Amino acid sequence: MVSTCCINLISQIISSNGGIVSSIRPGKVEFYHDPSVHSSSYFSDLLKGAGFEPATGRDEQLLEKIKLAVIELVHKAGNVNSIIRNSDYLVERLGLSYTYLSALFSKSEHITLERFIILHKIEKAKELIEYEELTLSEIANQLGYSSVQYLSNQFKQVTGVSVSEYKKSDLGRIPIDMVGK
Repeated sequence: MVSTCCINLISQIISSNGGIVSSIRPGKVEFYHDPSVHSSSYFSDLLKGAGFEPATGRDEQLLEKIKLAVIELVHKAGNVNSIIRNSDYLVERLGLSYTYLSALFSKSEHITLERFIILHKIEKAKELIEYEELTLSEIANQLGYSSVQYLSNQFKQVTGVSVSEYKKSDLGRIPIDMVGK
């Protein structure tokens, strides 16, 4: 659950089935329900049916926090990505060593944390390219790339097309929650 749409949908699902949402934010929902009407598993099944899997264990919750932190860093933090190293941001945000976070992420997601961050940066680059408000140099700077060439090379490596080919094509972006899957 990473977007406002997801939050609204979860709230609607719970509310329309007799639950009362007391708190909801990315990655966490707290609600009340009458156990004589529906069990907790009833609501879990409803949410699963809509594509939301509850993160119940400590590692699952930490994985969700890692994903949310990457999304915040790349998609929502503006120019912060060019100021702070990705690893430093995650360590500060989550209070655990990058080595531990990276190992847990790789083990569970079958992709390295570094690759996950790169994929998100390329999706953000696609978005910024499509908006046509920034130059490629400004996009590279905003996303923390040392040069336009570095961004261009990574863009081609990930997408299979150059930035100029992407601009001419009708290739679309990947929804944020599907990046890395």
